[in-house]
Amino acid sequence: MGWYVWNNTISGYTSGTKPVAQKQANRWGLYDMHGNVYEWCQDGYADYPAGPVTDPQGFNYHFIDVVRGGSWSNEARYERSAYRYGAFKGYRFYDLGFRLALPPGQ
Repeated sequence: MGWYVWNNTISGYTSGTKPVAQKQANRWGLYDMHGNVYEWCQDGYADYPAGPVTDPQGFNYHFIDVVRGGSWSNEARYERSAYRYGAFKGYRFYDLGFRLALPPGQ
């Protein structure tokens, strides 16, 4: 479980973001995929199609992007990749960030 509101408190007050890799990595060796900060995604936000899809891309031309993963300021039920919401480009908030990643071996 990542950082969320009930395991991220000091004297009853939520304490904010944490340094990366303070919790165990997932089975792919990735840290902090859930919790700590919501993460911007490249996809445009739209309702999912009615039928089954694989890796839906959302709108190609869009003003609202997908945000996923929960944050330190939310309850545990939001700490999952399937939870998403849409945020306008340029939106800023204290529990919203992004992930920097390198290809394997770099």
